[in-house]
Amino acid sequence: MSFASFELHPLLLSNIESLGYTAPTPIQTEAIPPVMEGRDVMGLAQTGTGKTAAFLLPILNRLARRQPPKRRAIKALIVAPTRELAEQIHDAVRELGHRVGVKSLTVYGGVGMSPQIQGLRRGVDIVVACPGRLLDHMRQGHVDFSALDTLVLDEADHMFDMGFLPDIRAILEKLPAKRQTLLFSATMPGSIRALADDILTEPVTVRIGNQAPAATVEHAVYPVTPSRKTPLLMELLTQAKSESVIVFTRTKHKAKGLAELLCKSGCRAACIQGNLSQRQRQAALDGFKAGTYRVLVATDIAARGIDVSKVGHVINFDIPDTPDAYTHRIGRTGRAECQGQAHTLITREDMSMVRAIEHAMGKPLPRRELEGFAPTPQEYRAQPSESRETYNRNRRPGGGYGNGRGHSRPAGQKPAYRPAARREAQA
Repeated sequence: MSFASFELHPLLLSNIESLGYTAPTPIQTEAIPPVMEGRDVMGLAQTGTGKTAAFLLPILNRLARRQPPKRRAIKALIVAPTRELAEQIHDAVRELGHRVGVKSLTVYGGVGMSPQIQGLRRGVDIVVACPGRLLDHMRQGHVDFSALDTLVLDEADHMFDMGFLPDIRAILEKLPAKRQTLLFSATMPGSIRALADDILTEPVTVRIGNQAPAATVEHAVYPVTPSRKTPLLMELLTQAKSESVIVFTRTKHKAKGLAELLCKSGCRAACIQGNLSQRQRQAALDGFKAGTYRVLVATDIAARGIDVSKVGHVINFDIPDTPDAYTHRIGRTGRAECQGQAHTLITREDMSMVRAIEHAMGKPLPRRELEGFAPTPQEYRAQPSESRETYNRNRRPGGGYGNGRGHSRPAGQKPAYRPAARREAQA
């Protein structure tokens, strides 16, 4: 199948060709026809599968074929969980909609409201927004959605993870009931299923692949003691040579400190985390895309929306909290059929999550050891025990220390508890 088979406007086909796209991806092949027919669509696909174009091309096609408007009115609203993803979608609108005469505007927090208000007053066709700032504009009467045709909720599961579901529902209450709604998500937890049931009318469900990372990614885990994680990271970066690398940490403070340490060691590194201003985050991301920075250190939430086609390695300095988070992190490499490497540094406390990830993937993660970094059995036993938070969670019904019905182990068999540093709040 070719893009021409979708009967897109000639300008769109010309833009697609100039961008170097030769054939639609599976999500585009399955989603574009029903979207162009005006159907509601629920799309399930991982990042890097081409879903942005799957919803943008039909929207742009309608705008390209309309009569030139006397006054611009918002015809499409695209809601995204992060500023970076909003900018990524906005860039795609400009690239795919080149010479089509479409105007789009990004709306998100961390920057002044005045330029956004002025842009809304001048008139735009497409608004790409994060929920919180969009709701602020709506409550203050800065935005008019009376002419809205299409609503897109992108990465809906991430918006739920970030606590945006109440904002989403508040936004939906103020939108025209008669509209096309497109919902895209990598996973389908119960909360997103309930939202889809509420807002989609007889939707077409498009499911591409499964929840496993791309087959082009090579995985490995490296056992290590906490004190050797940073030296091991340095060695892995040396072995990665000149390839671009994203390093994931659990907290924004660790991301900042690790990036500073890498810079002091002579590595071209930047970080992207919640304490940075939007301008600083965008500068770090632009520098990473341009090759100014070879290493980008990021937290999970701050990294959502990073779309760099040729990331050679993803290194989990800290193991993610869930198997889904592992999949999303690893999805930053091995994109567009390119080969990628996924390395995860693991301590003794991480083994239960390693098993959970392996269960979700349906196969074991290969273990690797680098000379001088692998812990001895004595060192492994000497690592600090789990935190009180983890200990208490595991003792709840169904936890690892009971029999699944809330009964603890017999006396004398309960694991010893020694306090460890509490996990900082992630941003």
